[in-house]
Amino acid sequence: MVKYYDSIPEFLFPWIDKQKIFWVATAPLTGDGLINVSPKGMTGSFHVVNANKVWYEDLTGSGIETVAHVRENGRITILFHAFEGPPRILRLYGKGTVHEFGTPEYDALLPLEKRKVGSRSIIMLDVFKVGTSCGYAVPFMEYKGERNRLLVHNYNLEVADIAAEAALDLTEREPPRPITGLKRYWHFRNAVSLDGLPGMLLAHGSKHLFATPQPIVKKDDEREKGQLVLRVGAGELKLVAAFLTGVMLTASYVKLIKPRGW
Repeated sequence: MVKYYDSIPEFLFPWIDKQKIFWVATAPLTGDGLINVSPKGMTGSFHVVNANKVWYEDLTGSGIETVAHVRENGRITILFHAFEGPPRILRLYGKGTVHEFGTPEYDALLPLEKRKVGSRSIIMLDVFKVGTSCGYAVPFMEYKGERNRLLVHNYNLEVADIAAEAALDLTEREPPRPITGLKRYWHFRNAVSLDGLPGMLLAHGSKHLFATPQPIVKKDDEREKGQLVLRVGAGELKLVAAFLTGVMLTASYVKLIKPRGW
């Protein structure tokens, strides 16, 4: 049965903390604007401040819809639901605020040693309504692990910026923004939404330096269920070649010695 609250019930705090994924829904004010729903993950990216305030760390991606919509009108809904245990759907309705990388609000919540690789902003949500419902149609799903592909991509971008900024005095000039860097990516790929609304405004020009991130070496296992992947090394190839050579030599020898009429 659906229930509504004016704030997040305290018994849901630990449940929210255990969830591995949530969805963010926003929309522009125009009637024909594109409604956006974005899946969000990464353990430790969602934070409950109190019963009426939450925020999450927004990682760099190819789109900037949520930031643009929140910047324009503040409307935002966050959805959680259970994939294991008792069924549950949780919606957080609120007024959103964007704090970009390099701003005092961002720095207060995410100092360099705590931010995730590729983090570009904080989406703050002042919650004014909470809804819970059954979620009976949501299937059971088993959590397998985090994906590293986004982190690897953003790691390479950040390292390019770090290398370009290392020898510069940024107190006297603008950041270099190398072609393969993260700040240039923000400037050219995250500047406007699909409907032309302003996205990232400040972070690409920030003189804040990135902390050198730890290398990410673990590759994702992206095989689909039931997909067979055959990995053959140099040793196995030599054995196969030797076997085939033996078969060919044996066939030639038999052909040479067999009596006529066989």
